[in-house]
Amino acid sequence: MTDRVRIHRLATGVPGLDQILGGGLPEFSFNLIAGAPGAGKTTLAQQIMFANAGPDCPALYLTVVGEPPLKMLRYQQQFTFFDVARVDHSIRYVNLSQDLVNGMLDELLARIVHEVETTNPRVVIVDSFRTVARAANRAPQGLELQDFVQQLAVWLTGWQATTFLVGEYRTEESEQNPVFTVADGLLWLAQSLDRNSMVRKIQVMKMRGQAPIPGLHTFRITDDGIQVFPRVIVGADEKTLPAVAGSKRSARARLSIGIKGLDDMLGGGIPIGHSVLVAGPSGSGKSVLSSEFISEGALHDEPGIIAVFEKRPSEYSQGGVGSRRFDRLIREGKVGILQTRPLDLSIDEMLNEVVDAIHRLKARRLVIDSLSGFELALAPTFREDFRESLYRMVTVLTGMGITMMMTAEVEDSYTHLRFSQHGTAFLTDAIIMQRYMVLKGQLQRIMAVVKVRGSAHSKDLRAYEITNDGLVMGDTLRDYEGLLTGEPELIPSLPPKAARMDAPVG
Repeated sequence: MTDRVRIHRLATGVPGLDQILGGGLPEFSFNLIAGAPGAGKTTLAQQIMFANAGPDCPALYLTVVGEPPLKMLRYQQQFTFFDVARVDHSIRYVNLSQDLVNGMLDELLARIVHEVETTNPRVVIVDSFRTVARAANRAPQGLELQDFVQQLAVWLTGWQATTFLVGEYRTEESEQNPVFTVADGLLWLAQSLDRNSMVRKIQVMKMRGQAPIPGLHTFRITDDGIQVFPRVIVGADEKTLPAVAGSKRSARARLSIGIKGLDDMLGGGIPIGHSVLVAGPSGSGKSVLSSEFISEGALHDEPGIIAVFEKRPSEYSQGGVGSRRFDRLIREGKVGILQTRPLDLSIDEMLNEVVDAIHRLKARRLVIDSLSGFELALAPTFREDFRESLYRMVTVLTGMGITMMMTAEVEDSYTHLRFSQHGTAFLTDAIIMQRYMVLKGQLQRIMAVVKVRGSAHSKDLRAYEITNDGLVMGDTLRDYEGLLTGEPELIPSLPPKAARMDAPVG
């Protein structure tokens, strides 16, 4: 016999969860949703149930806790996935708390069998199963917990029901508890408080017959229920990381920044799929440059996205940072601005929002403004591995064919050259440096291209100014050895050939 049995998978109705499960939940499987109190177990079970329940797929929700189902339903009705019209029709709630008064598991099993035969459900949920285990410890005789779980699993699977046991468990209990042994799938939910930040995570510890994405994945509980943000693994296949339409051009193709003179310094523009770091002190024009990069693309059918972590979105339009055309490009849907939730963000959540926006706008360009603000927006637990997380994000996005630009504020001390306080310069394919110099008692902005991976580029230092029309490049600064490293004694006594503030620009 060579034909394989094909297992149908149920969609969970939880954004992101099917992806980490490996395609959904195996039909007729026996699953456990475990975790600490308040982790979101009941909400997850209810969301999965409402996503599948219907006239052809009845659902049975068995509560074995002391509180009545009415109290639980009162809170669950606040979520948008809850459909009261299906209650008592496609979904039936039954309270079994009185059946556990004497702790006899054989009587409880008989009651469950009776309810299943009456309802003929395709989805069965028992909440909380931990209450059943505690009742078994009080019973002087009758079925033991392991026998109860095995009989329940065999019977419900034979009835062709997909089952979920919901319970409060500690991680160390997973090694010896019979429930964990019998279960086909095990979803573990956890929450942690770090300073003022709450982070929730989910892990697929077990899922028979398919390969889930390993590791911990961040999730949120919103008015719509649970949303999972799958942990992206570098090197994932194209199905997980679809390329952006139109991004597969020649490897030699380049994108213009839209600033006359800067493209020439880069060797003809930014190679498609490259990541660029724009590093400079405060006020040097990093956001202006990145806005020009996004605007130039939008004007040539290459929509772009700016992920904002420091400025307000309004500062990128209505006469704010960048050109006056920016507001029109936003209204036309050629430019999108993302402002994420501060202080408790995760890299995977950020990446999820960016990828959704990329496919929604068919974007080709992306700006992260800035890395310092991005790091501060993360929950403290994610800041510890910021460089690793940033590496994953850059690799994923450039692998999709996105050309991205990141800004980083650095302190210009004139005594050493440092491109990023995060030590992330090695992650990027190109670096544009912005600095200040003193000329006739005034600060002059200067710019240089430090590297463009796999390409020749200009090594010149060029003056530039920020005007109402954006960033304008000036003359090349020559005969200033030591200016790049910023030896302090050379700064106040510049030779006559220096580019003047009132020199013509072009």
